[in-house]
Parts: sequence; C-alpha cells; structure tokens
Amino acid sequence: MDFSGKHVVVTGGTGALGSAVVGGLLAAGATCTVPFVHDAEAQRFPHRSNAKVKLIAVADLADETMVTKVYDGLKLWASIHIAGGFAAGKVAETGKAALMAQIDSNLVSCFLCCRAAVNAMAAGGRIVNVAARPALEWRTGAGMTAYTVAKAGVAALTVAMAEEVSKNGILVNAVAPSIMDTPTNRKAMPKADFDAWPKVEEVAATILFLASPDNRVTRGAIVPVYGKS
Repeated sequence: MDFSGKHVVVTGGTGALGSAVVGGLLAAGATCTVPFVHDAEAQRFPHRSNAKVKLIAVADLADETMVTKVYDGLKLWASIHIAGGFAAGKVAETGKAALMAQIDSNLVSCFLCCRAAVNAMAAGGRIVNVAARPALEWRTGAGMTAYTVAKAGVAALTVAMAEEVSKNGILVNAVAPSIMDTPTNRKAMPKADFDAWPKVEEVAATILFLASPDNRVTRGAIVPVYGKS
C-alpha cells in the first residue's frame, strides 16, 4: 500500500491501536495529523518526533469547535476514527449522564469527524470508523449497554454515510474489534486467553487497507476483526 503524498487524520492515534495505525501509515509514506486528549499518552506516543506527524491537543472531539481545529485547512485523503471510550454498567445502574458520556465519546465524536472529513475531501478519499463486536452482536453487550448503543450507532452511521457519499468518491467503512491484546486489557482480565485476542497490528492492517488507495470498491462494510475469540 502506498500513501505517499497523502494526508491522514487519526483520532485516538496515541493509543495502542492508534499507534500501530500511525506507524503503518508513516511506513507507507503518509503524513498524519493526530489529535490527542491525554498528555501522558502523547508523551508516550512512539511517533511524536516524526516530522510527518502533527500532534494537536484537543479537549473533546464531541465539540464542533475542537473538531474544526483539527481538520481546518487540510487537503485530506483519509480520516480514521479510533477515539472513543468504554464503560461497563448495567442499565439499572446507568444514569443519563453516563449514557450521554458514551454517546458523546463514541458516536458524536465519530459523526463530527466524519462530517469534517467529508468537507475536507475535495477529490474523494477514505473514512474508516471503529465500531465494536457488540455493535454487530447485541447480546454480547449485556452489562455494557450504553457502550453497545453508542457503537451500534457508529455502525449505522458508517453504512448510511457510505451510501450518501459514495458518489463523491469517498468510501466509508468500519472495523468491529473484539477485545484486543493490549497491556491495559491484559491487566484488566489477567485470566483471559490472550492468544485468542486479535493483536493491534492485525487490526491496524485491516484499517490500513480500508483507508488505502488499494481499496477501490469496498464501502458500507462493518468488518469483524475478532481473531480467535
């Protein structure tokens, strides 16, 4: 895959999956804009000193003004939306504030970034969103219903938007990971079968293809990236 001369926004790019995606993009010749919320993640970001990476501090990607700051003036090829948040919780224990926090961090941020990306793509491009396994398999979302609702919204957004913007040469897709093999997830679930979890590099490879010029026909797909889990 060749991203030479192409500019790509990667939200959530300083996280585990995002770092793998940005690394793949840089290796393929891309220039990357990476918004970040947490300073600690930005300090650990392995590509922070790369001349082809621009880090932008933002407070909230569910804020239209912040999103405009990220995309303003870009001649964009692709936008990859990994940023989001997770919170478990039974419906009976989840208030409106907690529900809206999941919708804002996962769905609203994705919608606003999709909107900004479309407006920055003058000659077509690619958009890749990140849903989740419960977005496709709703029953697996028991105990994390607010998160499931938000990620199901990301999946619906992806499919509807893909139909809407295909005539503009923009292909929109999403991946739906199961639990990924990251240090945070290993710490949270120390007794799990880590070998069954998809590796971030493997999920990143799927994202990179969907975002690349090599993807000429795939749109409106929610691609399961489950590994052996």
